[in-house]
Amino acid sequence: MGIFDWKHWIVLLGVVVLVFGTKKLKNFGGDLGESIKGFRKAMSEDEHSPNPATAQPVQNSAQQQQNV
Repeated sequence: MGIFDWKHWIVLLGVVVLVFGTKKLKNFGGDLGESIKGFRKAMSEDEHSPNPATAQPVQNSAQQQQNV
């Protein structure tokens, strides 16, 4: 029995439902799910796309001096 016993969670859930109502909680859950889905999609796209900065060859200092 700690500070967060299962009885405390039920009382807390009851208070949250009374304050916000079930409709707002349902909307909040849907919005949270869409946000997580969008974040995961952005992270997976970022991992699969190549970095354009590393695709360009880097000239060394000798080649730069010859070009000047």
